[in-house]
Amino acid sequence: MDVELGHRILRLRERVVSNFDAGNWEEIGLLTGFSGLIKGHTRLLRSLHWGDEDYAGNALNVLNGIAAQNLDAIRVIESYCDEKFEEESHYISAKPSEKKITFCPSVFEVPNVQVESDLVAVMMPFDAGMSSVYQTIQNSCTHVGYRALRADNIWEHSVIIQDIFSLIFRASVVVVDFTGKNPNVMYETGIAHTLGKLVIPISQSIEDVPFDMRHHRVLKYLPNNEGLQALANELAAKLRQVSA
Repeated sequence: MDVELGHRILRLRERVVSNFDAGNWEEIGLLTGFSGLIKGHTRLLRSLHWGDEDYAGNALNVLNGIAAQNLDAIRVIESYCDEKFEEESHYISAKPSEKKITFCPSVFEVPNVQVESDLVAVMMPFDAGMSSVYQTIQNSCTHVGYRALRADNIWEHSVIIQDIFSLIFRASVVVVDFTGKNPNVMYETGIAHTLGKLVIPISQSIEDVPFDMRHHRVLKYLPNNEGLQALANELAAKLRQVSA
Protein backbone atom coordinates (compact mmCIF):
# COMPACT_ATOMS: atom_id res chain seq x y z
CA MET A 1 0.00 0.00 0.00
CA ASP A 2 1.43 3.39 -0.96
CA VAL A 3 1.71 6.28 1.48
CA GLU A 4 -1.02 8.39 -0.18
CA LEU A 5 -3.51 5.54 0.00
CA GLY A 6 -2.55 4.93 3.61
CA HIS A 7 -3.32 8.54 4.51
CA ARG A 8 -6.64 8.32 2.66
CA ILE A 9 -7.64 5.27 4.63
CA LEU A 10 -6.61 6.86 7.93
CA ARG A 11 -8.67 9.97 7.15
CA LEU A 12 -11.59 7.77 6.15
CA ARG A 13 -11.23 5.81 9.39
CA GLU A 14 -11.52 9.05 11.34
CA ARG A 15 -14.74 10.02 9.56
CA VAL A 16 -16.18 6.54 9.99
CA VAL A 17 -15.40 6.36 13.71
CA SER A 18 -16.78 9.85 14.28
CA ASN A 19 -20.06 9.29 12.45
CA PHE A 20 -20.98 5.69 11.69
CA ASP A 21 -23.56 3.60 13.47
CA ALA A 22 -24.43 -0.01 12.64
CA GLY A 23 -26.89 1.15 9.97
CA ASN A 24 -24.18 3.06 8.14
CA TRP A 25 -21.97 -0.03 8.06
CA GLU A 26 -24.89 -2.05 6.64
CA GLU A 27 -25.46 0.55 3.91
CA ILE A 28 -21.76 0.58 3.04
CA GLY A 29 -21.83 -3.20 2.78
CA LEU A 30 -24.70 -3.03 0.29
CA LEU A 31 -23.11 -0.25 -1.77
CA THR A 32 -19.69 -1.89 -2.02
CA GLY A 33 -20.57 -5.59 -2.00
CA PHE A 34 -18.59 -6.12 1.20
CA SER A 35 -21.49 -6.99 3.52
CA GLY A 36 -19.90 -10.36 4.21
CA LEU A 37 -16.58 -8.88 5.25
CA ILE A 38 -18.25 -6.31 7.51
CA LYS A 39 -20.66 -8.72 9.19
CA GLY A 40 -18.02 -11.42 9.35
CA HIS A 41 -15.52 -9.29 11.28
CA THR A 42 -15.56 -10.72 14.78
CA ARG A 43 -15.16 -7.44 16.66
CA LEU A 44 -16.25 -4.52 14.45
CA LEU A 45 -19.97 -4.16 15.19
CA ARG A 46 -19.63 -5.54 18.70
CA SER A 47 -16.99 -2.97 19.65
CA LEU A 48 -19.14 -0.25 18.05
CA HIS A 49 -22.17 -1.34 20.08
CA TRP A 50 -20.31 -1.49 23.39
CA GLY A 51 -18.11 1.56 22.81
CA ASP A 52 -14.92 -0.47 23.23
CA GLU A 53 -11.59 1.31 22.79
CA ASP A 54 -10.52 -1.09 20.03
CA TYR A 55 -13.34 0.03 17.72
CA ALA A 56 -11.08 2.46 15.83
CA GLY A 57 -8.60 -0.34 15.22
CA ASN A 58 -11.32 -2.69 14.05
CA ALA A 59 -12.67 -0.06 11.65
CA LEU A 60 -9.19 0.44 10.22
CA ASN A 61 -8.80 -3.32 9.81
CA VAL A 62 -12.03 -3.55 7.81
CA LEU A 63 -11.17 -0.56 5.61
CA ASN A 64 -7.74 -2.05 4.93
CA GLY A 65 -9.41 -5.32 3.95
CA ILE A 66 -11.74 -3.55 1.56
CA ALA A 67 -8.91 -1.52 0.03
CA ALA A 68 -6.83 -4.65 -0.52
CA GLN A 69 -9.61 -6.17 -2.61
CA ASN A 70 -11.18 -3.20 -4.39
CA LEU A 71 -9.90 0.39 -4.40
CA ASP A 72 -13.09 1.58 -6.11
CA ALA A 73 -14.98 0.55 -2.97
CA ILE A 74 -12.89 3.03 -0.95
CA ARG A 75 -13.99 5.80 -3.33
CA VAL A 76 -17.60 4.70 -2.80
CA ILE A 77 -17.19 4.98 0.98
CA GLU A 78 -15.56 8.40 0.65
CA SER A 79 -18.45 9.62 -1.52
CA TYR A 80 -20.93 8.13 0.94
CA CYS A 81 -19.31 10.07 3.79
CA ASP A 82 -19.33 13.28 1.74
CA GLU A 83 -23.03 12.85 1.04
CA LYS A 84 -24.12 11.75 4.51
CA PHE A 85 -21.86 13.94 6.59
CA GLU A 86 -21.42 17.14 4.61
CA GLU A 87 -19.39 18.89 7.28
CA GLU A 88 -16.62 16.56 8.32
CA SER A 89 -16.58 16.59 12.09
CA HIS A 90 -13.41 16.65 14.14
CA TYR A 91 -12.33 13.20 15.20
CA ILE A 92 -11.87 13.68 18.91
CA SER A 93 -12.78 10.45 20.59
CA ALA A 94 -11.51 6.98 19.86
CA LYS A 95 -14.86 5.70 21.09
CA PRO A 96 -18.23 6.22 19.46
CA SER A 97 -20.93 7.67 21.66
CA GLU A 98 -24.71 7.84 21.57
CA LYS A 99 -24.51 11.38 22.93
CA LYS A 100 -22.48 14.23 21.47
CA ILE A 101 -21.67 17.41 23.36
CA THR A 102 -20.72 20.88 22.22
CA PHE A 103 -18.52 22.79 24.61
CA CYS A 104 -17.12 26.30 24.76
CA PRO A 105 -14.24 26.50 27.25
CA SER A 106 -13.29 29.85 28.72
CA VAL A 107 -9.70 29.06 29.74
CA PHE A 108 -8.50 28.04 26.28
CA GLU A 109 -9.68 28.10 22.68
CA VAL A 110 -10.71 25.03 20.69
CA PRO A 111 -8.17 24.81 17.84
CA ASN A 112 -9.31 24.63 14.23
CA VAL A 113 -7.26 21.52 13.45
CA GLN A 114 -7.78 17.86 12.67
CA VAL A 115 -6.77 15.01 14.95
CA GLU A 116 -3.49 13.43 13.84
CA SER A 117 -3.83 9.66 13.88
CA ASP A 118 -0.11 9.06 14.48
CA LEU A 119 0.35 11.63 17.27
CA VAL A 120 0.85 10.65 20.91
CA ALA A 121 0.68 13.50 23.45
CA VAL A 122 2.87 12.90 26.51
CA MET A 123 1.83 14.52 29.79
CA MET A 124 4.51 14.26 32.47
CA PRO A 125 6.46 16.46 34.90
CA PHE A 126 8.88 18.90 33.22
CA ASP A 127 11.80 17.56 35.21
CA ALA A 128 15.33 16.89 33.99
CA GLY A 129 15.26 13.65 35.96
CA MET A 130 12.43 12.40 33.72
CA SER A 131 14.26 12.98 30.43
CA SER A 132 15.23 9.32 30.08
CA VAL A 133 11.59 8.32 30.55
CA TYR A 134 10.45 10.71 27.85
CA GLN A 135 13.19 9.46 25.52
CA THR A 136 11.98 5.92 26.14
CA ILE A 137 8.41 6.89 25.29
CA GLN A 138 9.55 8.66 22.12
CA ASN A 139 11.60 5.66 20.98
CA SER A 140 8.76 3.25 21.71
CA CYS A 141 6.28 5.38 19.73
CA THR A 142 8.66 5.75 16.79
CA HIS A 143 9.20 2.00 16.71
CA VAL A 144 5.50 1.37 16.01
CA GLY A 145 4.88 4.32 13.66
CA TYR A 146 3.74 7.03 16.08
CA ARG A 147 5.17 10.47 16.98
CA ALA A 148 5.46 11.51 20.62
CA LEU A 149 5.34 15.17 21.65
CA ARG A 150 5.12 17.05 24.92
CA ALA A 151 4.11 20.66 25.36
CA ASP A 152 7.72 21.84 25.78
CA ASN A 153 8.43 20.58 22.23
CA ILE A 154 6.14 23.28 20.85
CA TRP A 155 5.62 26.98 21.43
CA GLU A 156 2.71 28.32 19.46
CA HIS A 157 0.88 30.43 22.06
CA SER A 158 1.88 32.84 24.80
CA VAL A 159 -0.11 30.84 27.36
CA ILE A 160 1.21 27.33 27.94
CA ILE A 161 -2.19 25.83 28.79
CA GLN A 162 -3.31 26.65 25.23
CA ASP A 163 -0.37 24.69 23.80
CA ILE A 164 -1.16 21.80 26.12
CA PHE A 165 -4.85 21.77 25.22
CA SER A 166 -4.08 22.01 21.50
CA LEU A 167 -1.60 19.13 21.75
CA ILE A 168 -4.11 16.91 23.56
CA PHE A 169 -6.82 17.88 21.06
CA ARG A 170 -4.62 16.96 18.06
CA ALA A 171 -3.44 13.65 19.52
CA SER A 172 -5.11 10.28 19.02
CA VAL A 173 -3.46 8.83 22.15
CA VAL A 174 -2.37 10.51 25.39
CA VAL A 175 0.29 8.99 27.66
CA VAL A 176 0.18 10.36 31.22
CA ASP A 177 2.94 9.75 33.77
CA PHE A 178 1.60 10.09 37.33
CA THR A 179 5.04 9.74 38.91
CA GLY A 180 5.37 12.27 41.72
CA LYS A 181 1.64 13.11 41.83
CA ASN A 182 2.19 16.15 39.63
CA PRO A 183 -0.97 18.34 39.77
CA ASN A 184 -0.52 19.54 36.19
CA VAL A 185 -0.57 15.96 34.93
CA MET A 186 -3.79 15.34 36.88
CA TYR A 187 -5.38 18.41 35.26
CA GLU A 188 -4.22 17.38 31.78
CA THR A 189 -5.56 13.86 32.28
CA GLY A 190 -8.98 15.34 33.01
CA ILE A 191 -8.84 17.29 29.75
CA ALA A 192 -7.89 14.16 27.82
CA HIS A 193 -10.72 12.14 29.33
CA THR A 194 -13.25 14.89 28.65
CA LEU A 195 -12.17 14.94 24.99
CA GLY A 196 -12.65 11.18 24.80
CA LYS A 197 -8.99 10.41 24.15
CA LEU A 198 -7.44 7.02 24.68
CA VAL A 199 -5.37 7.60 27.82
CA ILE A 200 -2.47 5.28 28.72
CA PRO A 201 -1.41 5.84 32.34
CA ILE A 202 2.13 5.02 33.48
CA SER A 203 3.85 5.50 36.84
CA GLN A 204 6.88 4.49 38.87
CA SER A 205 4.58 3.91 41.84
CA ILE A 206 0.95 2.82 41.92
CA GLU A 207 0.54 5.02 45.01
CA ASP A 208 1.04 8.09 42.80
CA VAL A 209 -1.96 7.18 40.63
CA PRO A 210 -5.20 8.97 41.64
CA PHE A 211 -7.69 6.64 43.29
CA ASP A 212 -10.28 7.37 40.58
CA MET A 213 -7.82 6.10 37.95
CA ARG A 214 -6.69 2.87 39.58
CA HIS A 215 -9.37 0.80 37.90
CA HIS A 216 -7.51 1.46 34.63
CA ARG A 217 -4.51 -0.67 33.80
CA VAL A 218 -1.39 1.30 34.71
CA LEU A 219 1.99 0.52 33.14
CA LYS A 220 4.23 0.49 36.22
CA TYR A 221 7.95 0.85 35.59
CA LEU A 222 11.29 1.25 37.34
CA PRO A 223 13.55 4.19 36.36
CA ASN A 224 16.53 1.99 35.46
CA ASN A 225 17.68 0.50 32.17
CA GLU A 226 15.80 -2.75 32.65
CA GLY A 227 12.65 -0.98 33.82
CA LEU A 228 12.67 1.51 30.96
CA GLN A 229 13.13 -1.28 28.42
CA ALA A 230 10.14 -3.09 29.92
CA LEU A 231 8.11 0.14 29.71
CA ALA A 232 9.10 0.57 26.05
CA ASN A 233 7.97 -2.97 25.24
CA GLU A 234 4.63 -2.66 27.06
CA LEU A 235 3.85 0.74 25.57
CA ALA A 236 4.69 -0.45 22.05
CA ALA A 237 2.42 -3.47 22.53
CA LYS A 238 -0.44 -1.21 23.65
CA LEU A 239 0.00 1.12 20.69
CA ARG A 240 0.09 -1.83 18.28
CA GLN A 241 -3.21 -2.99 19.76
CA VAL A 242 -4.74 0.44 19.20
CA SER A 243 -3.61 0.69 15.59
CA ALA A 244 -4.35 -2.93 14.64
